[in-house]
Amino acid sequence: MLAQIVLFDGFDPLDVVAPYEVLFAGGMLTDGALSVELVSAEGAREVPSGTGPLSLRATAQLDPRRADLIIVPGASGRLAGDDDTSEDSIPAILGRTMHTELPALLKAACDRPELTVATVCGGSMVLAMAGLIGGRHATTHHLGLDVLDATGVIAVDARVVDDGDLVTGAGVTSGLDLGLYLLERELGPRIALAVEKLFAHERRGIVWSARGLVPVP
Repeated sequence: MLAQIVLFDGFDPLDVVAPYEVLFAGGMLTDGALSVELVSAEGAREVPSGTGPLSLRATAQLDPRRADLIIVPGASGRLAGDDDTSEDSIPAILGRTMHTELPALLKAACDRPELTVATVCGGSMVLAMAGLIGGRHATTHHLGLDVLDATGVIAVDARVVDDGDLVTGAGVTSGLDLGLYLLERELGPRIALAVEKLFAHERRGIVWSARGLVPVP
């Protein structure tokens, strides 16, 4: 199983590194049943994060034909107000991804039913802005839930939301919980528990999915 984690200019490092380490550890504990790589829409390159001078290296191009799992992070930047059009604001950084090859590649990923697309924090906004998850259940950072809902996505205020081939995480630290849930879903609970113990991190919250009884208002 191949997992690709997407890098784009201005990405949030924790959105990337947290699921990367979780999935990498899962691969080690399964003797290579899962491999994970950092990719970009443009191919191998140094990709600047939105957090100071920190960059990470993409080693390959995002390839929906090869990947079984693709994870899209959010951005790191200024928290913009209603009248803030700063180039280093999170909405501006996410918006610039629409002028790259990323939306087309993500569309190809979403069109492959056997491939799971996952996001951390504002990563779901990238999919929403590209018009790829209208009518789907998803989450994002709590400050962006209303914006996500306004794009036609059914926003859910939960730590992790499972909508079949779309799995989304909330704020930046949810990348740990998202990664562990994906391990449990794809490789089983014993592997997920082993990595959870290795990292001394207990998953937070219930993974929401549209199953079971609906609470009475």
